[in-house]
Amino acid sequence: MILSFIFLFTVPTAFAQDTNYYTNDQATVTIKTQQVPPPIPDYVQPPCPGDGYYWTPGYWAWASNDYYWVPGVWVMPPAVNLLWTPGYWAFIDDFYCWYPGYWGAQVGYYGGINYGFGYFGNGFFGGRWEGGRFRYNTSVWRVGRNVHNTYVERVNIDNNRNRASFNGGGGINYRPNRDEVRGIQNHTPANVEQRSHEINMSNERGQFHNTNPKPAVHSMSAPGGQRFDDRGRQMRMGGGGGGRRGGRG
Repeated sequence: MILSFIFLFTVPTAFAQDTNYYTNDQATVTIKTQQVPPPIPDYVQPPCPGDGYYWTPGYWAWASNDYYWVPGVWVMPPAVNLLWTPGYWAFIDDFYCWYPGYWGAQVGYYGGINYGFGYFGNGFFGGRWEGGRFRYNTSVWRVGRNVHNTYVERVNIDNNRNRASFNGGGGINYRPNRDEVRGIQNHTPANVEQRSHEINMSNERGQFHNTNPKPAVHSMSAPGGQRFDDRGRQMRMGGGGGGRRGGRG
């Protein structure tokens, strides 16, 4: 029997905040399950839709006793000079526990998970803020022709990466360094668009792993925007979801 819990006494979404991102303290963990998270799928990043947008990588969320893929998506940060730290799953005391992502002045610990696109397990290589504007590292992030605030910084990418989506036994064995510990402080939770994006994808059957091991939609241009498959091909609007699936929990 697979046991799972969603802790509704905090916030009923995977984005409820936890101040213990790398410890065994589970006091504010919002989701726990005994089902192992699927590997991170390979997919192509869609181009940035415009200046100021920021890439948040896709991840596996939990609802209806199954994992579902939340597509990577371009979003507007809640304020200038903020960077996104992705959430991650951690295997603790025979449960897989979700530690949600957040915005902060620097990227913190995200479990050593290699999400790709500048998030290769530790640190961040997708771009940087300068003078109140975000500059894009085009060796890592794809940008459209209308985005000119760019630079090139080569990054060594391991194409044979461990695709495990969780930290701990059987997954990624990585502990935070000093900079990642500092990045945990003074963070801002996911914005409304990000939360809505996650919830909306929980209603699409084609995103659930038990229904469709290869997610129908891998990435999006923006929350509610254009959809793309794993090869970066644009899908018809509303397509690929495989119908509605009700019930978070």
